[in-house]
Amino acid sequence: MPLTPLEHDRRHGELDQVMRAFVGQDADDTPERPSQALTAYLRHTWHTRPWALAQAERQLREYADNPPGRLRLRLGEYYALPDVGVPEDGIRQWLSCLADHIRHSVEKGEVPPSATPTTHWEWHARFPELGQFLGGWFSQDMPDEFASHEDAVADYRATTDPHLTARLTGEIHELLALDLEESAYALALAELGMEVDPPAPYTPSAWLDLVAERRGGPPHPVP
Repeated sequence: MPLTPLEHDRRHGELDQVMRAFVGQDADDTPERPSQALTAYLRHTWHTRPWALAQAERQLREYADNPPGRLRLRLGEYYALPDVGVPEDGIRQWLSCLADHIRHSVEKGEVPPSATPTTHWEWHARFPELGQFLGGWFSQDMPDEFASHEDAVADYRATTDPHLTARLTGEIHELLALDLEESAYALALAELGMEVDPPAPYTPSAWLDLVAERRGGPPHPVP
C-alpha cells in the first residue's frame, strides 16, 4: 500500500528536503567536509527551522540502517531516493555521512554564516514567493501571454492573495539587501525562474526595486 502523505512526511519528510537540496549538485560529501549542497541546506535550515535538523539526522540514519527492498519501492510503500549520482553500493555510507555532519553541526553549534544562496534549492527555499512570481509570470512564454512586463505584474497583483504579494515585497527587499553586482542579480533572477530580460532601460535590481515600491499602493504603470 503506497505511503499516505501524512506517513510520508512523518517518516521521510525532512529526508526529502535534504535530497531536494542535492538536485543538480555534486554529492561529494566526505567525513571531513560537507558538500556545497549540504552546507546550503544547513545554512537555510539553521536560520529558518533549526528544530528540523534533528529530524533530518534521524531520518537519514534510519534510512541508511534500514534501506527498502525493491518490491517495497515498486509498490510505493517507501520513499524512493532521487538519483544524486552516488553509486548504489555507496548510498548507505553517504547517507550516514550526511547524518554525521548534521549531528556535528547541531551538537557543536556550528552554523554556516549567512551568505548569498549558492544552489538552486537554496535560492528557492529562501525566496519562495519571488520564485513563484518570476517563474509563473516571467517564463519564456510571457511575451505571448502579456503585452508587457507591466501587464504581467498587474495580473500577478490582481490574482494573488495580498498576503502573498506582501511577502513578495519583503523577499525583494531581502534580495536587494544582499547588495550584489548586477550580473549576480541577473543570475539570481534566472535561478528563480525568470526567462526574459527586465524591461529596458532597467537593470535587474532597478526593476525589482520598482516592482517592490509599487506593490503596496494604488496601481501604477510598471514597465
